[in-house]
Amino acid sequence: MQTLLRYYTFSLGFTAICFGLAAWYGWASTGSIVGMLSLLWIVIVLSILEVSLSFDNAVVNATVLREMDPVWQQRFLTIGILIAVFGMRIVFPIAIVSIAANIGPWEAVELSLGNPEEYQRIVSAAHIGIAGFGGAFLAMVGLTFFFDEEKDVHWIHRLEQTINRFSNVPAVEIGFVLALLYGVSTLLAPEDALTFLTAGVLGLLTFIGVHALGALIEQAEARKKAAGQIVRSGLGGFLYLEVLDASFSFDGVIGAFALSNNMIVIALGLSVGAMFVRSMTIHLVRAGTLSQFRYLEHGAFWAIIVLGIIMLVSARYHVPETFTGLIGAVLIGLSLWWSIRHNRAENAVNQGQAEPTD
Repeated sequence: MQTLLRYYTFSLGFTAICFGLAAWYGWASTGSIVGMLSLLWIVIVLSILEVSLSFDNAVVNATVLREMDPVWQQRFLTIGILIAVFGMRIVFPIAIVSIAANIGPWEAVELSLGNPEEYQRIVSAAHIGIAGFGGAFLAMVGLTFFFDEEKDVHWIHRLEQTINRFSNVPAVEIGFVLALLYGVSTLLAPEDALTFLTAGVLGLLTFIGVHALGALIEQAEARKKAAGQIVRSGLGGFLYLEVLDASFSFDGVIGAFALSNNMIVIALGLSVGAMFVRSMTIHLVRAGTLSQFRYLEHGAFWAIIVLGIIMLVSARYHVPETFTGLIGAVLIGLSLWWSIRHNRAENAVNQGQAEPTD
């Protein structure tokens, strides 16, 4: 228990501070215990929702982070926290309102506090572009994992093996995502379709650009390190993780308005979830959990593909955040259970082979 707590001590302390701030803000803004408790409850629900939506994010973060050198790992876990908490949960919605309403950042803050309904309307109106960008990027992340010629471990064996057969087709995953973008765009009004397609293409270009940068830096490292193990580029991996985290955050930020349109309440609730993502990432990397559970990565990447598709479809149809979180949790839970079954079967075989030699 103590070993487990050391990964989450900071997050638990941060959670206590956020809940304390929520209680103080609730009392200061409403002047009643009922109002304070109501606001605190919304912050708690937002925190739980964000944590439940973020486990697949933590698994994928750990997959990339374990290949980075320790210096860049630490930078992601420190600088990355500031970007995730303040950048995506506070600055990002304000930037959307500032650009959409053609007002300054401070005016956007004043709008969020003085006229939260209009603030919510402006942020929600940007959902189509966000859905196109984030959905395309996340779909590429998930599909790239399965369209890999060197991948030889399969969880949903028949399906993943079939996908793997097409992995030698150049840019097959890009074609698949473009087909999804076009299919969803046909369901939208012409002006919304253009916004959606433009954002989706930018999401694809961002994915390609980040990976291209990582590849270029890796080549430079390879030339400097003619011998020894080549470590994945710290800068390339860092940028990839930040864009990935941002793509995960889009859905949570927009979905938070279903519970509250108060910027401070949303920031407090979602920040708790962002902090727990970092703690879960550290836990997975340092405890070697991914290597212990054979199919856990598969479940996370399937969850990412589903989340990407849901984000794309959400440009036309509303998909409840509870459903999105439940699908991800089910896929990861099944992959974890399958991994435990595999470990037990492997141990049984090993014990059976060892017994005759005693």
